Amino acid sequence: MRDLLPHLLPTRFEALSREQPDSLQVNLGYRCNQRCLHCHVAAGPHRRESMDEATRSLVVQVLEQGGFRTLDLTGGAPELHPGFRALVVAARALGVRVIDRCNLTVLLEPGQEGLARFLADQGVDVVASLPCYLEENLDRQRGKGVFARSIEGLRLLNGEGYGMPGTGLCLDLVYNPQGASLPPSQPLLEADYKQQLRERHGIHFNRLLTLANLPAGRFGNLLLARGELDGYLDLLKANHCPANRKQVMCRRLVSVDWQGYLYDCDFNQVLGLPIGWGEKGSSQGVPGRDAQPPRPHLSHLLERDLSGNPIRVGEHCYGCTAGQGSSCGGALGAG
Repeated sequence: MRDLLPHLLPTRFEALSREQPDSLQVNLGYRCNQRCLHCHVAAGPHRRESMDEATRSLVVQVLEQGGFRTLDLTGGAPELHPGFRALVVAARALGVRVIDRCNLTVLLEPGQEGLARFLADQGVDVVASLPCYLEENLDRQRGKGVFARSIEGLRLLNGEGYGMPGTGLCLDLVYNPQGASLPPSQPLLEADYKQQLRERHGIHFNRLLTLANLPAGRFGNLLLARGELDGYLDLLKANHCPANRKQVMCRRLVSVDWQGYLYDCDFNQVLGLPIGWGEKGSSQGVPGRDAQPPRPHLSHLLERDLSGNPIRVGEHCYGCTAGQGSSCGGALGAG
């Protein structure tokens, strides 16, 4: 992979500081049963990175000490991690909300029988990736047959009560563009998704979240190889909405990689930009050039307060503020 950092730093993106974080986003590893073009962590079936038991125990300790109200589990396909279910049970026992970022087809994988029932029994919120409601478009992006298996996965979740009125089981879908463009209006696209999935497949869900593709990892390197990176960055900057800065996810979230190291978001994670430790200087920086304490790790969260710390920003951050805005929770609504 090429080095994207020289194209993303330095930047004129305005400085950000963290509020009191309440969401711990944990990447359990890069193994996945799919290999998607837009995946910024370049997950796939042959990846072997996986969080060990000691680090998972640290996650629980950090949740026990309080402050974090949400555990946001991602990957890869987080459900393929052998410790996924135990971690979910431990977090729910503490009263912590758990989000499972699911690709839907993992529900059909060998060994995952009963996964939908487990998620429902634990009251886990499911955020499921479905970048199009049309079979041809989705299979073009993710591979032949993925759409049909995704619909089957959605039916399993609906069968357990997800997305159905009165159950309290939340099923959100995620849309991201297939290329270097901004997502359309989230409310309008949500209405289309609900109509099409209900009429064609009998599928129900709660919300549609629209996310922009950020120029990091696999997608960023693809743009760079095609000579399209600068054009995409220009598009993001031309649509920058300063009001969205107040709502970007990194202000209340801490991202944890599979080794337990800390980042402002999972895009900084793949770019190798660890979280800042509160030196109230520039929010920009390149690893190895900036004075930093020991590499920030989960264990440090047991003794440090991150509120007020500077967030490390780059050109990729315009992807979260362009147009209607984009975050792990979908459009920000200011654009």
